[in-house]
Amino acid sequence: MNSVLRSVLFAGAAALLATSAQAAPGTLDVAKAKAQIDAGLDKAYPHLDALYKDIHQHPELGFQEVETSAKLAKEMRALGFEVTEHVGKTGIVAIYKNGPGPTVMVRTELDALPMEEKTGLPYASHAVTNWQGKPTPVAHSCGHDIHMAAWVGAAQQLVAMKAQWRGTLMFIGQPSEETVGGARAMIADGLFTRFPKPDIGFAQHVGPFQTLGISYRAGANSSSADGFEITFQGRGAHGSRPQLSIDPVMEAARFTVEVQTIVSREKDPAAFGVLGVGSIVSGSAGNIIPDQAVLRGTIRSYDDATRTLLKEGLARTAKAVAEMARAPAPTVVFDQGASAVVNDAAVTARTAPVFKAAFGAHAVEATSPGSASEDYSEYIIAGVPSLFWGLGGYDPKVIADYRAKGQEPPGNHTPQFAPTPEPTIRTGVEAMTLAVLNVLS
Repeated sequence: MNSVLRSVLFAGAAALLATSAQAAPGTLDVAKAKAQIDAGLDKAYPHLDALYKDIHQHPELGFQEVETSAKLAKEMRALGFEVTEHVGKTGIVAIYKNGPGPTVMVRTELDALPMEEKTGLPYASHAVTNWQGKPTPVAHSCGHDIHMAAWVGAAQQLVAMKAQWRGTLMFIGQPSEETVGGARAMIADGLFTRFPKPDIGFAQHVGPFQTLGISYRAGANSSSADGFEITFQGRGAHGSRPQLSIDPVMEAARFTVEVQTIVSREKDPAAFGVLGVGSIVSGSAGNIIPDQAVLRGTIRSYDDATRTLLKEGLARTAKAVAEMARAPAPTVVFDQGASAVVNDAAVTARTAPVFKAAFGAHAVEATSPGSASEDYSEYIIAGVPSLFWGLGGYDPKVIADYRAKGQEPPGNHTPQFAPTPEPTIRTGVEAMTLAVLNVLS
């Protein structure tokens, strides 16, 4: 197929999806489809559970997911997908063609976090790897292992139900989401030129709310994320002779407090924005005034105007703090992170009735975006209209036990984060399979 004809067909498919989203939820018999998926899961779940626990016990950091991607590639080839490995370093792309129709992308992440797991689970991770020059524990404390199991499960069910849909499945396993670099790496490696550019995309993320729960919303669904590193320069001296120094620790301390005025006095109170320092590294001993301090932190927002205000205010404050100390100008480096995930209104409108029909009161339209960030936004920016939703991961009894103690259940990126595999994986398979069927049926 030549590129002009491909563009015409893709544009036509996208227009059809948008029109149908505005008119009706489609022709999918949700109750019947869900019953078929559940019957298939009754047989497939033991394998998915074993795959999940295997991945959980053997986590890998971003761009190191060699074994993880190989496991998923093997699963997808066994289902009849055409699999390409090493896309964006350690990413995989699995294609399943089933006649004419739209191309639908389903994405999972592959990477884990550089942190110790403290869940006490029998399948807990005890993995250790080299990270930033030192041995570091590794754990799937974000939930990407749940996503991978549900991703494979959705592929299983869609292949089993292929008589009921037409089109192309594009299942991608993305590396290094936690560094917000994996999506860009896959796109830069030809994700949408070497392979068909999707007409629509879906992804989900497990979180610390009730199992069976699905949370979705049109528009902004997550915050943007930018990292920063500031190096304050000073002049070292003996701790007993501070008059000879320019103390970078004082610069760092003053900046950490003062920069919050950008949030409290310059940002519109109605606009979401976070500016926080998470790391200060300086000095070696209590009686030595060091000559340098390095701060690292994060900036989060929902809109570009707030994002710009926070970054400009941070740089201005760092410079002013250094001038107050008569120190050299600091070095301020921004790590351009992920933009906000913005769900497509038409895709959301088309999918929401399916979730309502399948999960009833457990399918909830969120009233506001989340504060976490996701590099799935890169696919949306590249032109893939998408829906990214939340997936509940905790048994209601677990939530009740924590709240009885005046606590909230451990969230993502904490050592105790422990989603309940079933029914979380099952619900993830159901939601993803139904969303795709609704587009392709």
